Amino acid sequence: MHPKEISIKDFTYHLPEDRIAKFPLEERDQSKLLVYKNDTILENIFSHLDEFLPKNSLLVFNNTKVIHARILFQKETGSTIEIFCLEPENNLDYQLAFNSKKVGVWKCMVGNAKRWKEEVLIKKISSSIGEIELRAKKTKKLNDIFEIKFSWQPEHLSFSEVLHEAGNLPLPPYLNRKNIDADEERYQTVYAKHNGSVAAPTAGLHFTKNVIEKLNNKNIAKTYLTLHVGAGTFKPIKSETLAEHKMHEETVFISKKSLMEIYNCLLKKKSLIAVGTTSTRTLESLYWHGVSLIKKIAKKEMQISQWEPYENAENNISNNEAIEAILKNLDENNLDELHGSTQIIIAPGYVFKMVDIIVTNFHQPENSLILLIAAFVGENWRKIYDYALKNNFRFLSYGDSSILFRE
Repeated sequence: MHPKEISIKDFTYHLPEDRIAKFPLEERDQSKLLVYKNDTILENIFSHLDEFLPKNSLLVFNNTKVIHARILFQKETGSTIEIFCLEPENNLDYQLAFNSKKVGVWKCMVGNAKRWKEEVLIKKISSSIGEIELRAKKTKKLNDIFEIKFSWQPEHLSFSEVLHEAGNLPLPPYLNRKNIDADEERYQTVYAKHNGSVAAPTAGLHFTKNVIEKLNNKNIAKTYLTLHVGAGTFKPIKSETLAEHKMHEETVFISKKSLMEIYNCLLKKKSLIAVGTTSTRTLESLYWHGVSLIKKIAKKEMQISQWEPYENAENNISNNEAIEAILKNLDENNLDELHGSTQIIIAPGYVFKMVDIIVTNFHQPENSLILLIAAFVGENWRKIYDYALKNNFRFLSYGDSSILFRE
């Protein structure tokens, strides 16, 4: 069956409200750990992760950092307008956008948009870096989002500084609660580095310095990529089949150094371990970008469309050949980093090219992430989720973790 023909109702399950973890555990690495391998399920604690991963393997982390994307503006009439920053006008130029002074243009979702006519919204903030005045003006409507022009005083402040003071961390909507102080630390991974996400790569929230040190002692290497997680990660699939669903697009950055480490792992046939579905989608997208380069149909920037893997499935190109092609292309263009975007949808019927093991949380029913898990472990995804539900595992962003070995 082509993934387009998949019935979304086949990928639902009952998730009771009390199984959704509303708050993080006191200690990150004390979450429960489900281990699935060879059709067998074991249960442990995340701090023992090293005991279940093969020696000399390579862990790939997504080092994106969640931004204070939710900005609330109070109108003189009393109405509240929420602006949710999604990505810069030029979505590949994140660093430039965050470093900009005086003015910046972002693509945003707007809550209560009907009550915001043409006037400029103004928000005044008393902060640790002084008094700030932030202004917002609608400049363009783009389907269900808007292009918003921000300007601010004092002009010497960067947009990153202003956003940090003016906005709030965007917790997932299913938590259905207000932010607490602990979220500032706990809704970021310990290795978060590059600003840009509106949701955390939650598989990484369990890692601590202690866990990473134990992995190092077992000679398990690590490398990093950056995929800025978009709001679409929470988007349920509302169509009856996958054919009508439009997958969200997300921005990707990966250094030449990391690509070399991945290439060497593949060349030596060591296990490639993705920390989270975001790392998984990025790694699999790299393969298809390499294929496009070899077939001379791609540009230097990676742009993977939703159905590209299924359209180009018939080829004999190995994963190390695909990454080698990317490295060669970077050399030819004097680049030290691959920029791009991916809209890839991984669903049953997809043949994995890169990832051998996934470390991941438990996902919502009927969304694209549960389809990815079903593609990775086959029909046993339901066996895994039934076990987690029956054995008091905590679900979603602040929930427990799992290690899944590919079928």
